Amino acid sequence: MGMSFVRADFKPGAINPPHFHPRATEIAHVVEGRLYAGFVDSNNKVFARVLEKGEVMVFPRGLMHFQMNVGEVPATIFGSFNSQNPGSQRIPAAVFGSGIDNSLLEKAFGLSSKEIVMMRRKFDPKATVKP
Repeated sequence: MGMSFVRADFKPGAINPPHFHPRATEIAHVVEGRLYAGFVDSNNKVFARVLEKGEVMVFPRGLMHFQMNVGEVPATIFGSFNSQNPGSQRIPAAVFGSGIDNSLLEKAFGLSSKEIVMMRRKFDPKATVKP
């Protein structure tokens, strides 16, 4: 049908980590609770705000976006995509769980070898990495 729909439930403090959908724009409607949500445009400018029950935010296709429950109670969103296969790429897992060479990550993020290993373990627990 060319579209898809998702429900996401967030405990207080829970997040949907930075990610993007390569094949779809997303519209998220807050059904319950309060979420800090936003996206980063191609000039690295963040557009974010706290969304209350009943409010909506659009996340443009291919742009990194995120959500975090900033309320005291669980939050729920309904998301709609203009593709039946929007795809999803989580940034932390893509960077630290993908097998990119450690020396490149050290230079790109200004982290030590030990810190890179720690990040790899955090985002790819199956990885066997050496400092």
